[in-house]
Amino acid sequence: MNRPEPHQAVPSAPPGADRVIDTVGLYCPVPIVRTGEAIRGMRTGERLEILSDDRVILIDLPAWCRAHGHDYEGANEEDGVWRLRVRKAGRRA
Repeated sequence: MNRPEPHQAVPSAPPGADRVIDTVGLYCPVPIVRTGEAIRGMRTGERLEILSDDRVILIDLPAWCRAHGHDYEGANEEDGVWRLRVRKAGRRA
């Protein structure tokens, strides 16, 4: 199977992503906590890709983005691993 093992180093970010975090094998709330940590270290407009095998993230991540003002750009699944994308937004009035 081509899916990464938990905490395996992820190759360079795919086209359109500035950073990738691997949360495969981790379950709620850890993928969201790691997403928040990663986003804090990024600049406005940069894109983060999150790898996860926890289907709950499909509900949690869009809600987290709305609550924190970031842009949820969707998800796709491949071999049991979800690839979710978030664009860091600046503060909104």
